[in-house]
Amino acid sequence: MIEIDVSLARSTGFTLEANFTAPGEGVTALFGRSGSGKTTIIQVVAGSVKPDRGHVRVDGETFFDSSRGIDLPIEKRHVGYVFQDARLFPHMSVEGNLRYGERRSRRERTISFDAVVAMLGIAHLLARRPHTLSGGEKQRVAIGRALLSQPRLLLMDEPLASLDEMRKGEILPYLERLRDELKLPILYVSHSIEEVLRLSSAVAAVTDGKVIACGPLSDVLSRPELLPVIGRFDVGTILECTVTAHDERFGLSTVTFADGELRVPLVGRPVGAPARARIRSRDVSLSLSRPIDVSVTNRLAGTISKITRAEGPFADVEVALAHTIIYSLVTQESVERLALEPGTPVWAMIKAVTVDSRPAGFSSPGAEIVSPPAAPASQPSRTALPLRLIPGGTPPRETP
Repeated sequence: MIEIDVSLARSTGFTLEANFTAPGEGVTALFGRSGSGKTTIIQVVAGSVKPDRGHVRVDGETFFDSSRGIDLPIEKRHVGYVFQDARLFPHMSVEGNLRYGERRSRRERTISFDAVVAMLGIAHLLARRPHTLSGGEKQRVAIGRALLSQPRLLLMDEPLASLDEMRKGEILPYLERLRDELKLPILYVSHSIEEVLRLSSAVAAVTDGKVIACGPLSDVLSRPELLPVIGRFDVGTILECTVTAHDERFGLSTVTFADGELRVPLVGRPVGAPARARIRSRDVSLSLSRPIDVSVTNRLAGTISKITRAEGPFADVEVALAHTIIYSLVTQESVERLALEPGTPVWAMIKAVTVDSRPAGFSSPGAEIVSPPAAPASQPSRTALPLRLIPGGTPPRETP
């Protein structure tokens, strides 16, 4: 278990108030807009930034405690750190970079050189120099170097941010394999909801230097109060499902969840496998009567439990099923015209569903039924603190 309760104030006016607990296994995403404080949080965990007060504990060991005067040196925290850019040593081969991380570790070896090379698919790269590698290949080598330092915790600071979509698609399966096979706790910084959905089991939502929610992904990312973090057009429902049928003729699969089933693009997993479905509120329309002779395949009956009128023309409507809340983004004009209010029975017509099959190793990318376009909220430029790479893949203490 990772316990963080720290505060920090900078002369620039930025303040950090982070109080959350992350699981001791799997990927916990620190999710939020650029400049929200995500990178500062993992720098605090690594030891390169010292908080003003609070504590940091990993698996029962105290890394930092202001009340007890504890501030464990970076090299004794045994934390692996992967940056946005790979920061490989240019004068060394790929094998040399990997061996460097291995040599610096003083911990008992729990993962071997050969295992890391096989897991990340980099055996054919060992003799090459960094300048001959693609961006995705460099990041895989950087991840391997961090793993060979035998870390107890892996910190990943937007490792895919500098890659184009094709390169991201190449490296994501390796991150999934790392997550599934090593069972290593990972704090993963990202402002990409697609990455978070694909990799994470838990999420800490960060905005303006504060962790405003933390918990299972399906709970956190379904909260409408997280609009400042997610963006109005990306708020929705996350469903943990099971694949129950395939229709090869039409290229569709059926997935079931607590309150019913959904027809989705063909999922490349066998019947009985887990799947994660995402339904964005902008892709849900409402009807007062059972929809007949419509093209929308997925229709669920429920009751309106809450309506929140937002600024501008929109309103957020929560539709309660027996165990699930479906979110719908409609216009305020529609609310008045249909006389919608809490207690009104409605049919939720789901126009698009995104599915990730979440396999226990390599996986195929998620598929998405075509949905109407929406302009995402603009994001401020990133203002992360500069860090230098030191042996073992961990960052040095920040200098004032």
